[in-house]
Amino acid sequence: MAMIILIPSYQPDHRLVDLVRDLRRALPRAPVLVVDDGSGPRYAAVFAQARALGAEVLTGDVNRGKGHALKAGFAHLRTAHPGQGVVCADSDGQHTVTDILRVGDAIAPGTMVLGARQFVGAVPLRSRVGNEATRWIFAAATGQRLRDTQTGLRAYPADLLGWLTTVPGERFEYEMAVLLAARRARHAVLEVPIRTVYLDDNASSHFRPLVDSLRVYQPMVRFAASSLTAFAIDTAVLLALSAFGWGLAAAVVGARLVSGAANFAVNRSLVFGQVGRAGVATAAVRYAALASALVVANYLVLRAMVDGLGTPLLAAKVVTEMGLVVVSFAVQRQHVFVQPRRHRDAPSAAVPRLTSVR
Repeated sequence: MAMIILIPSYQPDHRLVDLVRDLRRALPRAPVLVVDDGSGPRYAAVFAQARALGAEVLTGDVNRGKGHALKAGFAHLRTAHPGQGVVCADSDGQHTVTDILRVGDAIAPGTMVLGARQFVGAVPLRSRVGNEATRWIFAAATGQRLRDTQTGLRAYPADLLGWLTTVPGERFEYEMAVLLAARRARHAVLEVPIRTVYLDDNASSHFRPLVDSLRVYQPMVRFAASSLTAFAIDTAVLLALSAFGWGLAAAVVGARLVSGAANFAVNRSLVFGQVGRAGVATAAVRYAALASALVVANYLVLRAMVDGLGTPLLAAKVVTEMGLVVVSFAVQRQHVFVQPRRHRDAPSAAVPRLTSVR
């Protein structure tokens, strides 16, 4: 399949030039697009060398982040090279040409490809711990297990480029947001094993461990916090209604109506993203059906624990919700807040055109 190599870059060194040179030798007919994310005049010579080797360079006036650079590249390539898949690689020497070709060869319609590092050999401690933590948090939040959620070597078919420009995120959190959005939009994800390469203990990386880790985790934290908030509301209302003498069935239904309304509003606007006006009614009906099923399950389990086992109401509520929250997450992600295909693939008007120099 025809492919283009997209390289977002901020304040690069000779490794960007080396990568462009190696790519041009291995793939003389494949376009190489470098996006200068506002590196400034000091780095103009590096980008000039990349341009002299045959790369096209898009230049931003100020630094806006890796996510912004990627989306600007996707928007440009949809127009300049329609119908071609894109392989995204970092400019710091972590991705070999062999692995870039391997990931690019796996491009297929509707499927994003991840170059999955195996994390063997000399891996910096912060990178090993960070990737392991993110992998487990992502699996807990989505139910999907991936080997490498933070890889920068990724490939996308042409039919996903428009959708990619609609995914929120401007900096390092963007690539995690893409994985979460892909799960919700039902886009397939394929992992291809690649080498684990860290040069000089990853000293050239612009990733800030504290600030950027918070950005990366933010989509997942937001994803989980909504249900925890709904659980707190549901539990408080349930206990309050029970204290006022409501029966268990009535209290469960009343509490779920209050918490469900709050959960639907938060998930639609902050967690899963807007589904468009036409999709709100459909999402509301699906959410109501899910909520009804969960109410019945909630009541039956509570009744069995409180009346059958003599479990205190609060303890029974906590145990019940721990089991049902996973089901609720999965169903909402896969069946409730699903964007219409035309909305998923629409280009984002927020992605500006950068200056292109060949």
